[in-house]
Amino acid sequence: MGCVGSTPKTDDNSKKLKKPKPWKHNQAITPAQLKQMRDEFWDTAPHYGGQKEIWDALRAAAEADLTLAQTIVDSAGIIVSNSDMTTCYDERGAKYELPKYVLSEPTNLIREG
Repeated sequence: MGCVGSTPKTDDNSKKLKKPKPWKHNQAITPAQLKQMRDEFWDTAPHYGGQKEIWDALRAAAEADLTLAQTIVDSAGIIVSNSDMTTCYDERGAKYELPKYVLSEPTNLIREG
């Protein structure tokens, strides 16, 4: 028995989401520094173009687990060009680029404690 027919309905333009590949920041950072970098990105991203609703959906997807993230991008009509969400488009063709640091933690994150 195969899995034919059990795959969820997805748009041909959109890829199935995957976690970004492990990456290393240019210097070790703390979770607080990572959070600050993320907050600054999300605060300024809408000023570079695109629709605020799409940026909001991308942020929600970036902060969710993969299953929920897939649902969010599908329902917002976001076209995922790179399966790790680093490059996406909206239905009007506007490009949205997300840095890895908003999508996953670096391998050299300083664990406090």
